[in-house]
Amino acid sequence: AWGELAAEAQAFVTEYLSSVTSLPVFPQAAVGEFAENFSSALPEEGASVTEVVAECRAIRDASRHTGHPRFFGYVASSASPVGVIGDFIASALNQNLTAWRSSPAATDVERTVVRWLAQLIGYGEEVGGLLTSGGSMANLNALYIALRAKSGAEPSLKGLWRTERPMTIYASEEVHLSIAKAADVLGIGREQVRLVETDERFRCDVRALRERVESDARNNLQPFCVVGSAGTVATGAVDPLAAMASVAREHGLWFHIDGAYGALGASDPARRELFAGMELADSVSLDPHKWLYAPIDCGCLLLRDATHARAAFQQGEADYIKVYEEDEREAFAFWDYGVELTRRFRALKVWMMLRYYGARRLSEAVSEDISLAKYLAEQVEAAADFELLAPVELSICCFRYVPEKLREAGDEAALDRLNEQLMYRVQRGGKAYLSNASLRGRFALRACIVNFRTTRADLDLTLDIVREAATDLEA
Repeated sequence: AWGELAAEAQAFVTEYLSSVTSLPVFPQAAVGEFAENFSSALPEEGASVTEVVAECRAIRDASRHTGHPRFFGYVASSASPVGVIGDFIASALNQNLTAWRSSPAATDVERTVVRWLAQLIGYGEEVGGLLTSGGSMANLNALYIALRAKSGAEPSLKGLWRTERPMTIYASEEVHLSIAKAADVLGIGREQVRLVETDERFRCDVRALRERVESDARNNLQPFCVVGSAGTVATGAVDPLAAMASVAREHGLWFHIDGAYGALGASDPARRELFAGMELADSVSLDPHKWLYAPIDCGCLLLRDATHARAAFQQGEADYIKVYEEDEREAFAFWDYGVELTRRFRALKVWMMLRYYGARRLSEAVSEDISLAKYLAEQVEAAADFELLAPVELSICCFRYVPEKLREAGDEAALDRLNEQLMYRVQRGGKAYLSNASLRGRFALRACIVNFRTTRADLDLTLDIVREAATDLEA
């Protein structure tokens, strides 16, 4: 039965990966229908292979397909076939990456992958770090390490932090929500994340950043961390990282870069200059499952000096995990560098992808995604019925549909309502999938291109799909 199930599963996955371009991007069924299909009673007896695989097909048919070439929502990358196989093998090996002694080969593979990822984005070669579930967990780990390294604070019995002055974090108003969430989790409070205004390109205003840090320090607050964005999720803007690093260094603050979406854009040699200053950061988060085409889940935290992580996390070990080995490599434990204890073998899929495709081929795919976003922006700017709402720096293009009568009337509220309706119709239509962003108070249709299957023809078709949806609304 196992052999039959394995053969059927292989056939299912092969068929799916080869046919995803022909499936509806979003399922064509009502919410109640999904619930009815997947909320059956607890099975007392096992089902046949045929029944189980048929139900997997039903799950496929009720899913939205991020591998589709016209799925442009959020930051949802298409999973490469080699990455899928790597995940399958990792699940079979079932390694728990707590420490070298519990999973020697897997630990060495992850440490290698961390080093490769740092090299890929130009962060350096002799760095530390670990893989995480995603950017949110990487950012949480980074802020905890920063807190312990820069504040001199200790957690109190109530889970808050004993400091003479309230501690503060600095980031642009376009920073990802995971930073405020991490501040809450750490007991600092999201109100202590000081949001700095942005310039015309949606990048952090460094002069305003410096003024805010200095003003807070004079007013009995304790700045400890600056967070730069290497590709915001709304527009793909890259903050002036070198200038932000200077502010952090002048005031003795930790400099963290949230590059969960965009840092891997630095793997494109033509875009490396945009990320100047990233090598100065104390820590960088990035997600191979966002822009290296790895299956979910796979985030990463890179650390310039990993001893800060050990100082933050290496405390109060329980006897059952205490390390007695004397050799440095044998004594290595991932629990010294992050929150998680039980950790799956995330590194194998990334290792296999880099070994099979090579760094050059993967960086070329990233470069093509950027070129596609620029192409879409050009088509938008050339069209009378569309308007570009933000510069394209990486692989995100934000625009809106602007019919002539609303353009002439200058009715912003009506334009927002129209584009909201268009987004919903396009998503539910199943031919393409756009998400949204709010930019200077305007509702934007947002296309994030992180898919090796997408072509220029897909982008042209997507604009036509928006036009068709507008015609249907007018009718």
